[in-house]
Amino acid sequence: MFQPSTRSVKPTAQLFACFLTRTPWIRGCVSTRRSGLCVQACPSQQRSLPRRYLGQPSPHTHPHLLRPGEVTPALTQREFALRRHRLMALISGRDGGGPPSAGPGHVAVVLSHPTRYMANDIPYPFHQSADLLYLSGFLEPDSALVLHLPAGAPPAHHTASLFVPRRDPARELWDGPRSGQDGAAALTGLERVYPTEELGRELLGLKGMTLFPGGGGGGGGACLHPLPFHRQELHSSCLAGVWGEMVLLDGGCEYFGYVSDVTRTWPVNGRFSPPQAELYQAVLDIQGACLTLCSPGVSLDSIYSHMLRLLGARLKDLGIISSRAGDADTHRAARRYCPHHVGHYLGMDVHDTPDLSRAQPLRPGMA
Repeated sequence: MFQPSTRSVKPTAQLFACFLTRTPWIRGCVSTRRSGLCVQACPSQQRSLPRRYLGQPSPHTHPHLLRPGEVTPALTQREFALRRHRLMALISGRDGGGPPSAGPGHVAVVLSHPTRYMANDIPYPFHQSADLLYLSGFLEPDSALVLHLPAGAPPAHHTASLFVPRRDPARELWDGPRSGQDGAAALTGLERVYPTEELGRELLGLKGMTLFPGGGGGGGGACLHPLPFHRQELHSSCLAGVWGEMVLLDGGCEYFGYVSDVTRTWPVNGRFSPPQAELYQAVLDIQGACLTLCSPGVSLDSIYSHMLRLLGARLKDLGIISSRAGDADTHRAARRYCPHHVGHYLGMDVHDTPDLSRAQPLRPGMA
């Protein structure tokens, strides 16, 4: 991976390098139902949250929303543990504290809703399964909660296993962060957290148990598939604005079935710092140069190649890469700092349509 030059690094280069080490995407909060419970649950050891953004707000990234120990606003890890305990007590028939029931143990499988797409790479707004949300507070799609109570065991001895999507830096660059196993465990307080693809093996090991399926959304929603992490409305994620930093909006509006897609960046405090202004101006200049090429007969691919050359030159000017970098290294750096194409077609879908080649010449009326 090409690294910024360490010799005479300009402030703009420091800003740019710092920006690329962060994952400033975060989903909004979802409220849950409250429930007053009066049962005992085994306390779990508090884990330290990872010092990074998770797939949902956490006390580390959103201290104005969540206190330490809270999974969602005002709802603690202990509250969710009590809810799981209460469910297993009801399933086992020991809600009143009676003797253990005879027969096999019990298993409750609670599935999240999956990611659904309206078009290629454009998901519908996601809403978590109420069952999974109520029992864990976990907000990511393509996940599952398995509660297991061995035969004859009291409800407090049940195990809770959470299955979550693996972290994937390539997808998280576009879709926002995932909590991963460590983040999900620290946030929810659950000790048994595994990748989603291990759910099948877990269920095979519980043969002979009484199964209580929950959630799933019906139909194909009862099956988990390794789908990418969702993005919210305006096909973007949101983060808490930090004074002195910049915020990016990737969104658009829809009018009678036709869509738009515009990306804009602003300083959170309303004023660009000198390095921010320098970076912003560089991107604006490159955009302007690309716009002048938008004419019949020119393809998006050719404009993209020109953009990479311009970007590589500006990266050298700003001190982000060495001025002595060769063409190959400069091209790799430009691809690293701008991993997407220069643009895409628009129409009735945001990417309309991925089957159209970007190598074809532009024609009048194309968007």
